[in-house]
Amino acid sequence: MSWRYALMIDPAASGDPRTDFATTFSTVDPAAPALSVGELSTQRGDGIFESVGVVDGHAQEVQAHLDRLAHSAEICDLPAPNLEQWRAAVALAAAHCGPGESVIKLILSRGIEHGPAPTAWVTAAPAADFGSVRTRGVRVVTLDRGLDSGAPARAPWLLLGAKTLSYAVNMAAIREAKRRGADDAIFVSSDGVVLEAPTASLILRIEGTYVTPAPTGGILHGTTQLSAFAWFEQQGLATAYRDVTTQELARPDAAWLVSSIRLAAPITAIDDTPMAIDAELTARLNAYLLSPRD
Repeated sequence: MSWRYALMIDPAASGDPRTDFATTFSTVDPAAPALSVGELSTQRGDGIFESVGVVDGHAQEVQAHLDRLAHSAEICDLPAPNLEQWRAAVALAAAHCGPGESVIKLILSRGIEHGPAPTAWVTAAPAADFGSVRTRGVRVVTLDRGLDSGAPARAPWLLLGAKTLSYAVNMAAIREAKRRGADDAIFVSSDGVVLEAPTASLILRIEGTYVTPAPTGGILHGTTQLSAFAWFEQQGLATAYRDVTTQELARPDAAWLVSSIRLAAPITAIDDTPMAIDAELTARLNAYLLSPRD
């Protein structure tokens, strides 16, 4: 990935009343070293992040991403981020993105071991080209997450509802999916409840209703899924949040993985069971997701 821009942030307290945070930002060379060797984000994955899609210089769904950043910080016992400071940082990064699709990453780390803490930064880079994936779709396999559906409530220290930097398991799941001849994976609980993909939310169309697994403590509430549901409802289509069983994965007449950068990728097969693609609706949905959205 060719980084275009990087900005270090001196995190302000959540209650800081300032409206101008320019003095808390330091632009750095995105190709040069900028973190301490004692940084806990790199040593332990101890931090949180968000990936914000940018289209022609417009950062998409900023408020939803900031809200989720704050939610992840709360789960992980990190200082509450000052959302206006982060909003200003996103605006600076977006101004360096230019035409086409880009991605802005927001990172909040616990900081350096034994202080100071926390550490925060923002980067901007061109996004990968997902044009073909949005039309030809993806094959997926189901993978057992190794936990039952009650684990998030029973063991909140697992941080299952936070978007943490500890993504090694997610990346390992995608590699396993590829070893099985698929493009991506869908996590399921050990007691047969459908969860999410390693880097995306799942939407199923079942008997005319667009369904996504309920965003419990074990599932991230996807920002793109929220936008997709808003669009479905504008079209007069029914939506629902509910538990989905693994048996139901054989029933939908269409399904998608949705995320901030890839947008809506139709699923062509689940565990080698072919799925029909609704090409016309997928194209309209992606056109909407590529339009300016706040």
